[in-house]
Amino acid sequence: MEIVTFGKDDIENVLGRMSSTQLDGLSFGAIEVDSTGKILKYNATEGAITGRDPKAMAGKNFFRDVAPCTNRPEFRGVFDAGVKSGDLSTLFEYVFDHQMVPTKVKVHMKKAISGDTYWIFVKRI
Repeated sequence: MEIVTFGKDDIENVLGRMSSTQLDGLSFGAIEVDSTGKILKYNATEGAITGRDPKAMAGKNFFRDVAPCTNRPEFRGVFDAGVKSGDLSTLFEYVFDHQMVPTKVKVHMKKAISGDTYWIFVKRI
């Protein structure tokens, strides 16, 4: 079993090699999206944080359909700027509150090492 540490510099390398089952076993939420925010992977831990069915999230837009509370400059703006620059790597605190009890989280957004995808990692604090 490989230990994956939230906020680790090379976290996208480790997660890129994991199966869906391994991603579901992480102790934090992991969402892989394309440059527009379309969800490619949404792990079980993130589903537990948000109360959403991970299987139903694939193909939806993270910022518009799943977490519209993130469609703000301090979240979506940071994501878009990182995508545009080709260097998304940021760590910050946020409160998720769309159709759920407001939950304070730490967010880590990173560009995937290969391909044109991006990771949004979420950990309750």
